[in-house]
Amino acid sequence: MSQSNRTVVAAPEIGWRKPAGQVSLAEVHRSIVVPTTASFWRKLFAFSGPGFLVAVGYMDPGNWATDLAGGAKFGYALLFIVMLSNFMAILLQHLCIKLGVATGRDLAQACRDHYSTPTVWFLWILCEIAISACDLAEVVGSAIALQLLFGIPLVWGCIITAVDVLAVLFLQTKGFRYIEALVIILIATIASCFAAELIFSKPSLVGVMLGFVPGPHIITNQQMLYISIGIIGATVMPHNLYLHSSIVQTRKFEQTPEGKREAIKFATIDSSGALMFALFINAAILVLAASVFHWSGHQDVAEIQDAYKLLSPLLGVSFASILFAVALLASGQNSTLTGTLAGQVVMEGFLNIRLRPWLRRLITRLIAIIPAVLVIGIFGESKTTQLLVASQVVLSMQLGFAVWPLLRFTDEKAKMGEFANKSWLKILGWTTAAIIIGLNVKLLFDTFMPGSALTTFYQFLHLLPPT
Repeated sequence: MSQSNRTVVAAPEIGWRKPAGQVSLAEVHRSIVVPTTASFWRKLFAFSGPGFLVAVGYMDPGNWATDLAGGAKFGYALLFIVMLSNFMAILLQHLCIKLGVATGRDLAQACRDHYSTPTVWFLWILCEIAISACDLAEVVGSAIALQLLFGIPLVWGCIITAVDVLAVLFLQTKGFRYIEALVIILIATIASCFAAELIFSKPSLVGVMLGFVPGPHIITNQQMLYISIGIIGATVMPHNLYLHSSIVQTRKFEQTPEGKREAIKFATIDSSGALMFALFINAAILVLAASVFHWSGHQDVAEIQDAYKLLSPLLGVSFASILFAVALLASGQNSTLTGTLAGQVVMEGFLNIRLRPWLRRLITRLIAIIPAVLVIGIFGESKTTQLLVASQVVLSMQLGFAVWPLLRFTDEKAKMGEFANKSWLKILGWTTAAIIIGLNVKLLFDTFMPGSALTTFYQFLHLLPPT
């Protein structure tokens, strides 16, 4: 390697305090070879896969709960939020790709290098809370599907989801491609089920198109805002930012500026295409809920179990409910597969703790299963969907703490070299962060200073004599 090449490749290291240390997911790091002289389509195929692993987090059972509640209560009005959150996801996942490819670090490792130890522990705790909230949604969603299909009690269904730990371990020993293949098959299953459901429900095409047009009521209506933030929290997931910046490094591409640019290009195509599948599925859930429940006198349907019971009678199709439950089970199992990987990336990246793979994943799964079993045991099975919606709002509250460092690192030329964000990308990124943080502040303000208090305050002002 020439001196000039050594200088260019090492340039991103200038902005870091320490050289890049041990890689995360070491057992699959750079395990998939990318052919250097192949055609465009062969290279795209080689890079395809990580985007779909990330996309499953955007169509997990938490999305079902928020999309179902939004469609049943407000019709097609929140389709704009689904679309907006998906575009935010595409942008943020692109930045994760750039960080992982350009620096050889995932987001958690970058945080450990850049911030002080107390800050790193604070960010790690917040991330673990987010992963727990996400895993809670996935575990509960899978348990609900098992109950609907086979009559298994929810508590036992939650415990059964621990089997996914063994599935990930088995597939990873076979190669990372096997995990990606299973995930893509499950995504295809979900998409097929909802394509059939949409055909049965016959939604209004005009209403659907108008649903993608924004309106002020999304902000002024507190209930609509709460579900909107839940949709954003369910779509743009904090742990996906950590996961994607790690698994993009499973590809063995050339460690040159040209090789990295090519890797970023193909990985972005993979990610954006996969997230468009997520947009279709999330929109399909909301459209299905709106067309079946909103205009049939069932606006209060928010429970997944109630939706399952009503779908077949309202649509007049005997197996519509079964398709719904099968898609839910595929969604939950898909998300738990990637959730265990995200837990490993976060623990290794923030704390540099190296545990045996089976032990790491068992700990990650128990963090989700134990709260799920406790909540179901205390509050009962009737509160599961409210629990799913609340978990997504918790996820949204954590987003700013993951998005801020991601933008901070990818904006800095000393860390990223020539791959630092351009001005237009900085504007888009910080605008996205401002929307996410602003909506969360608005929700907190409305929660702790409700509309009645504000109304009283304004009425008091109107009673004052004019100056």
